[in-house]
Amino acid sequence: MPTRRRSTHAPRGDAIAPAPPPEPIEAAHHDADLKPPSAWKMMLESRAPWEFAATFISMTALARAPRGDGHPVIVFPGLVANDVTTAPLRQYLAWLGHASYPWSLGVNLGPREGVLDQCRELVRELYLRHGERVSLIGWSLGGIYARELAKEFPHFTRCVITLGTPFSGHPRATNAWRLYRYVSGHDPVDDETLHHLREPPPVPTTSLYSRTDGVVSWRCSLNPRGPRAENIEITASHFGMGMNPLALYAIADRLAQVPETWQRFEATGAWRYFYGRQRDPSSHHGDD
Repeated sequence: MPTRRRSTHAPRGDAIAPAPPPEPIEAAHHDADLKPPSAWKMMLESRAPWEFAATFISMTALARAPRGDGHPVIVFPGLVANDVTTAPLRQYLAWLGHASYPWSLGVNLGPREGVLDQCRELVRELYLRHGERVSLIGWSLGGIYARELAKEFPHFTRCVITLGTPFSGHPRATNAWRLYRYVSGHDPVDDETLHHLREPPPVPTTSLYSRTDGVVSWRCSLNPRGPRAENIEITASHFGMGMNPLALYAIADRLAQVPETWQRFEATGAWRYFYGRQRDPSSHHGDD
């Protein structure tokens, strides 16, 4: 879902300092080598309800996550999902003190006519209403929206966080690409488009991914190395990632970062035992 359109509206409020250019994007693998997750991993997607239950069990620990400062946060749902699926995440963020908003466009059927324009207007509206930059969170396909909107409106955007979003590999390395093509009417295999999607936004950008994701190959969710881009490995299903306690804590921690002094994620206390290492996209070839 590339978008080349640029905002013609002058930004208001504090502007982010220009980010140093990211290192050249060199694929650590050939797209043809990537395969979608196995049938076994797809079967493991049935554990999603247990992840939701684990969040309730973990509420005492989650309550100690960094508090919000009231800035606006938009959460974009995944393919053929709607705001109901992101409600637990948005409610948690509101509880922490963030001004969390749904995308309010119904079921996500891809970038159909008018969808991107309405997303652009929502970002502008919340920026002007709050007088603060907007954090963009996207689950799966919703993460593509978040990344592309941040590229288009970097001065309106505070940070981007994606969950299981396939932005760095070929669409056929997911188990949902045929569904995407059917519901959206788009064929996501154009090489220029794929290269554009790999480029990270010029704002702090975090990708949460799981090697046990049954829908998206985890290699498709790795940001290239850069001063404001990171990858956080968690153990989660694709369908349960947005209500997984490890994802919730990491999101809360990232939203509490001040963009000008942004630092990479580093879990502390007991949390550090539950997170995987940072991924360097150039060093994991053949790592399953």
